[in-house]
Amino acid sequence: MLALRLVIDTNVLISAALKPTGLQRTILILAITPPARLYVTRPILLEYGDVLSRPELCIPKGLRQQLLQLIKNHSYTVSPIRRLEVTSDPDDNIFVECADAARADYLVTGNQRHFPRFWKKTKVITPREFISIAAPHL
Repeated sequence: MLALRLVIDTNVLISAALKPTGLQRTILILAITPPARLYVTRPILLEYGDVLSRPELCIPKGLRQQLLQLIKNHSYTVSPIRRLEVTSDPDDNIFVECADAARADYLVTGNQRHFPRFWKKTKVITPREFISIAAPHL
């Protein structure tokens, strides 16, 4: 598989936490496994932690900690140099900012409607689209 620069929206991480055998868990594993590279920013890590901790999701504390540590240990942190306002949900701009700073190939999200289809060379894709791109190379 070619090296892929990836950004993962919080909804993909939450689905990975809730469904251990689901597509999103596979995506998370692929994203942190070379030659793929997962990119995050400090605001993204904070959002991941905040959302994983929501009581209504009932994600066990141990699993939350494991996922966050896994991401911290196997991702690359970038610092965006500019703020962007390009998504329909202002909270989602942090993912486009990360993709911009990382020069990401793909931003993987379950909420495509919130994002532009492309940002520069980054394509916004669904988890299923990512698997169809990655599967031939596995």
